[in-house]
Amino acid sequence: MVTPRAPIYLTHSPTPRISDFARLAAIEAGVRGILLSVMPLALYRAFGDAALVSAIYFAVGVSSLCAGLMLPWVNRRLPRRWLFTGVGLFYVLGALLALTGRPGLLALGLASNALATVLWMVCFNAYVLDHIARRELGRTESTRLVYSAASWMVGPALGVILLDWWYPAPFLLAGGLAMAVVAVFWRMRLGNGRQITRAHGPAPNPLAFLARFRAQPRLVAGWLFAVIRSCGWWVYIVYLPIFCIEQGLGDRLGGVMLSVSNALLFTTPLMLRLVQRTSVRFAVRASFGLAAALFVAAALLSGAPWAALAALMAGSVCLIMLDVCAGLPFLMAVKPSERTEMAAVYASFRDVSGIVTPAVAGLVLMVAPVAGVFAACGAGLAAASAIAAKLHPRLGAPRPLAA
Repeated sequence: MVTPRAPIYLTHSPTPRISDFARLAAIEAGVRGILLSVMPLALYRAFGDAALVSAIYFAVGVSSLCAGLMLPWVNRRLPRRWLFTGVGLFYVLGALLALTGRPGLLALGLASNALATVLWMVCFNAYVLDHIARRELGRTESTRLVYSAASWMVGPALGVILLDWWYPAPFLLAGGLAMAVVAVFWRMRLGNGRQITRAHGPAPNPLAFLARFRAQPRLVAGWLFAVIRSCGWWVYIVYLPIFCIEQGLGDRLGGVMLSVSNALLFTTPLMLRLVQRTSVRFAVRASFGLAAALFVAAALLSGAPWAALAALMAGSVCLIMLDVCAGLPFLMAVKPSERTEMAAVYASFRDVSGIVTPAVAGLVLMVAPVAGVFAACGAGLAAASAIAAKLHPRLGAPRPLAA
C-alpha cells in the first residue's frame, strides 16, 4: 500500500525588489515630509528668534553626528533589524515630545527625530547595498524618489495646515506613519543584512574606518556633494519659511512652496534619463552651478520677496536633480566589505549639514538679514560645482563589452 503524500511547500524570505525599497522609503518620507515643515515653525513660534532656532539645530546636528558615527560599533552588538526598529521608536518619541508644545521638549523632540533619521539613513542604505546590484543604483534612486514624491508633495503643506487646525495633529500623524515604517520593514523580512567576512577582523575603534574613507577620494567627493546638497535643502526648508514670515507673507507659504517643489520628484525618471545621456559629472557640476546662481540671485532680489521666492523655487529644481545624481559617486565606490561602515559615513552628511548650515547661518544673521543665508548657501553650492569638475568623465556610463 502506497501512503499518499501531500506536497510540502518550502517558504523563504522573498528577495526584495527595487519597488519594495521604494515603498518603504515612501512611508518614511511621509514622516519626514510632515515634520520638516512643522518643526521649524513650531520652534520659531516657541522661541521667537531665528538665531536661537539656528543654535538649536546646530546642537542637534552635533549630537546626531556623534550618534551616527557610533552606529557601526553599536551594530556589532545589536542586530541591524533592531537598529531599524529604532527608527519608528525614536520618531514616535520625538512626536510625543513635540506635541506638548513646550520649548525644551520641542528641542528634545527635534533631537529624537534627528536620531531616527540617522538610523534610517544608515540601515536603509546598507540594506540597499546588500540587495541591489551596482548597475541598478541609479534606477533605485530615481524609483525611490518617484514613490516618495507624493509624500514629499503632500506632507509639508498638510503638516502646516494640521498645525494650525489642531497643534498635536501633525505629530500624531507622523507617529502613526513611523509605526507603519517598522511594520512594513518586518513584513519585508530583511533580517540583519548579508554578512561578508574579511581576512582581518574589523577595527575595535568605531572611528577607525574614517581613515579608510579619507584614503578614497571618490568617497570623499561623493560625501561632500551630499553634505552641500543637504545644506541647500536645509536653507530651503528652515530659512525660507522664516523669510516669508519676516516679509509678511504668512507662515503657510513656506510649507506650500516645499510641497510644490517636491511635486517635481515625479519627474526624476526623466532626470535620470538626462544623466544617462550625458554623464554623472556633467549633471552634478551643472546642477550645483545653476543652483548656486539662483540662490545668490534670491539674496540679491530679497527686496522684491516674490522674485526672491521664484529664484529659490527654481533652485529647488536643481536640488532635486542633485537628489538623483549627487549620491551616485559615493554609492558606486563603496566596497562590499565596508557597506555598514561606509553607509554610516554617508549618512553623516545630513548631520554635518545640520551642523554647518545653522552655524554659518548664525554667523550670517549676526551681520545680515535672512537673505544673507541664501547668498552663503550659493557660495557653498558653487564650491561643490568646482569639486565636481574633477570627477571622471565616464563615471556611471556603461562599460564597453570586450571584443
